[in-house]
Amino acid sequence: MIGVTHYVALSFLLFAIGVTGVLIRRNLLTVLMSIELILNAANLNLIAFSRQLGDLNGQLFAVFVITLAAGEAAIGLAIIISLYRLKGSVNLDAVSELKG
Repeated sequence: MIGVTHYVALSFLLFAIGVTGVLIRRNLLTVLMSIELILNAANLNLIAFSRQLGDLNGQLFAVFVITLAAGEAAIGLAIIISLYRLKGSVNLDAVSELKG
C-alpha cells in the first residue's frame, strides 16, 4: 500500500530536481520549468497530507497553487518572448538588459 511517506519522498525528489534546475541552468525556459516542478512538489505534499487528515483544505490550496502557476507561466512566457525578440537569446546572462 502506498502511504504518505511515499508521496513525501516523491515530492522531495521533485523539489530537489526543481531547485537543481533553477541553480544550475542558464536557459530561462528551463528555469521556468524547474519552478513549475517546485510548485508541483508543494501540491503533492498538500494533497497527500489533505488525504491523510481527511480534510479538503489542502486540496483547496493546491487548486490555488495551480492557478498561481498558470498565471506565472503565462507572464514568464511573455517575458521570455520579449527577451528573445530583444536579444535573440533566452540565456539568463542576457536578462541584465531588463534592469531599470
